Amino acid sequence: MTEARRTTLLATSALLAMTACWGSTFFLIHDLLDRVPTLDFLSVRFTIASVALLLVAPRAVGRLSPEVRRHAVVLGLLYGVAQILQTAGLAHTPASVSGFITGMYVVCTPLFAALLLRSRITPLTWAAVALATAGLAVLTLDGLSVGFGEAITLVSALLYALHIVGLGAWSTARDALGMSILQIIVIAVVCLVATAPDGVTLPDNTRDWLSITYMALFAGALALVGQTWAQAHLAPTRSAIIMSMEPVFAAFFAVLLGGEATTLRMVGGGLMVLTAMVLVELVPRRKVEAEVQHIAV
Repeated sequence: MTEARRTTLLATSALLAMTACWGSTFFLIHDLLDRVPTLDFLSVRFTIASVALLLVAPRAVGRLSPEVRRHAVVLGLLYGVAQILQTAGLAHTPASVSGFITGMYVVCTPLFAALLLRSRITPLTWAAVALATAGLAVLTLDGLSVGFGEAITLVSALLYALHIVGLGAWSTARDALGMSILQIIVIAVVCLVATAPDGVTLPDNTRDWLSITYMALFAGALALVGQTWAQAHLAPTRSAIIMSMEPVFAAFFAVLLGGEATTLRMVGGGLMVLTAMVLVELVPRRKVEAEVQHIAV
């Protein structure tokens, strides 16, 4: 196995582990939001993540070049605004529909990669994208209507796709930690500004603080560092297909730890998404899509 292929497999594993970590938070968030408003939860979560990373690597941001800092700020703004729009959409949209529409970044990512990075997206990759999208529909959808909630959730999916493409274009292994810290700081500021008019409601029991701390440190700080590093070695569309495993992991943990029943739709949709991911991993990288092309702004 070549060094390049070994690095690619390691990046794929890191991205998959990060996606599993995200999936593990769904049933925790569902329980937590009964007591803590969503934007307040996001503000506290990303503030804890920012402080933790700054304590671990206080000089990492300072080592970034001005250009990389600008890129990190843009990526943090994209992600932070996407979080807020997705949350606002949830107030008007069933959770299953929101999950499917948010997952449409799988389709949007190759479109943006082709337009912005001039990446060549092969028929095999488009087939994997279509299969992953169909799997998400089977896994999450139970009827679909289009209204205000669905519209702003779709905008959040577009922003998530731009974030994935931007990371693929701008991230490097050397700058991954500093970029992650700056992104999380920007995300925390965006969420704090959004919730500031009503004040911030903090958890009032140890269990909720433990849940938020887990989501801040593992599904927040470590996950974004892992994503930023992994996308320095993976093309954007490939990353999006791997990340489409998130609802599959969410269903798995909901059954394993949340007490939900296994359904045929869970199994069928999950297998479709898993097949799409395997499809792009079993073929040589050069046949999946072009290597990441870095662009300047």
